[in-house]
Amino acid sequence: MATTPTGNPYELAQINISRLLAPLDSALLADFVAALDSVNATAEAADGFVWRLQDYGGNATEIRIFGDDWLIVNMSVWRDPDALTSYVYSPEHRAVLGRRREWFARPVEAMTALWWVPAGTRPTVADAEQRLLTLRATGPTPDAFTLRDTFPAPLTVPPKATRGPELTPCG
Repeated sequence: MATTPTGNPYELAQINISRLLAPLDSALLADFVAALDSVNATAEAADGFVWRLQDYGGNATEIRIFGDDWLIVNMSVWRDPDALTSYVYSPEHRAVLGRRREWFARPVEAMTALWWVPAGTRPTVADAEQRLLTLRATGPTPDAFTLRDTFPAPLTVPPKATRGPELTPCG
């Protein structure tokens, strides 16, 4: 199993979806679309950033989730919850986050889910859909959780068994 530079065999995946109030090419969403490159660059430069989902244009605006043309998706992988939290509450991201009600419908169900993936794994949109459905059905669990209710990475390496002294065959 791969590990991160810190030796952790797991990384934190996140999915965040939002329902658009208008088409992406509308005047209503012009400021949001204009901010995408800057926000993505800030994420990529953030301590603990590992990967983000991208389409051919360098963002994920053409990628569909749940087969819904009005849902926009953001999916990324981070070193750990602290790294993701630091980015989410960074001044650059908060400036855009603070305007989300101008561009997106108020959520009526969980739109963000986190889960641990083996280091080096890149989750798919299908993986993310399943994690969101799990969170919506059961609430936070180790399989799908939120920044408010996180769970530690799985323990995958059992503790080393202690061995007794080596025996030497008798003469």
